Amino acid sequence: MRRHLLLILAAATWTAAAHAGGTDALRAYLRDTQTVKARFAQVVVDKNMKRISEATGTMQLHRPGRFRWEYSKPYEQLLVGDGARIWIYDKDLNQVTMRKLDRALGSTPAALLAGSNEIEKSFTLSDIGSQEGLEWVEATPKAKDSTFERVRMGFGKEGLEALELRDAFGQTTLMKFASIERNPKIAPEVFRFTPPKGADVIAE
Repeated sequence: MRRHLLLILAAATWTAAAHAGGTDALRAYLRDTQTVKARFAQVVVDKNMKRISEATGTMQLHRPGRFRWEYSKPYEQLLVGDGARIWIYDKDLNQVTMRKLDRALGSTPAALLAGSNEIEKSFTLSDIGSQEGLEWVEATPKAKDSTFERVRMGFGKEGLEALELRDAFGQTTLMKFASIERNPKIAPEVFRFTPPKGADVIAE
């Protein structure tokens, strides 16, 4: 699950280019979007399209490298990127995992959208046409050791409305977004995290 949590951080981004092709919409996001708020619904399926898990929650993002990703159902889990580290807090286990941001993101979808604007140094982009009213772009990592095969992003009137990520194990994460706010004001403390008292902290 944690592998998926890190990979889907890509979902925390949007663009105002509603009618452009997928590649143009992605580039417009990188040019024009600094902060984002949204609700999300997530489904993970295996290689046979059998449903493995479902989850819902909210996210906030401030490029580059800062984000807050909160799962509310079926269990509570929190991811916070403070610009230098990623904190993953599992409330039920009272456990915190800390990773350096550069190592955790690497050549992942999170780097694609929450990182710098020079995405084509690490990813190959291609338009894959219109489906279900959305313009889609596919990003494939150039690095051979990436943990995912591809990520597809669907852009509509509200910006990035859907995302599909296929990992190296054949599992696919499907996400849909709602209540999207682009470039809202977000307080700096949203992207800070202090481990709760008594929590086990694991550094990776």
